[in-house]
Amino acid sequence: PQIGGSTLEVETSPLAKVANMGGLELVMPEAYASGPCSDLLDSGRPVVNFDLTGESVTLPSLSGEYSAMTFSGTVPGPTLRVTQGDVVHMTLTIPGDEVTQHGNDMHASQMSSKPYMGAVQIGETGEYCFVAEVPGVFKYHCSGVDL
Repeated sequence: PQIGGSTLEVETSPLAKVANMGGLELVMPEAYASGPCSDLLDSGRPVVNFDLTGESVTLPSLSGEYSAMTFSGTVPGPTLRVTQGDVVHMTLTIPGDEVTQHGNDMHASQMSSKPYMGAVQIGETGEYCFVAEVPGVFKYHCSGVDL
């Protein structure tokens, strides 16, 4: 940019912008799972279990059919409702006749499901847990599938 005939140097890197604003501070560290689910399941908090199945299906559309990865056979997946402070215990099962592995990532958890769940292999079940600390409406989606 030019102002009055002089050139200003502007740092546009996202990391530089964050540093210039004072950096990032983790304000809710308790929202992160810190190991196996047993740590949170035995915490005394209410536990809400979400048992999903990862399934590939063919669905109709106006332009024909399309292949979709679904949670429990639906697009979008089932609505999962919890109360702030609950422990969310997510399990994802991939049937033995499924054609691909699946994963799950819940934005409300403020963490990646890796390394807790990652890719769930065909015929297996994966799990991860977190404390629902942040109020709001969040999406979840297939994630962690490494071929």
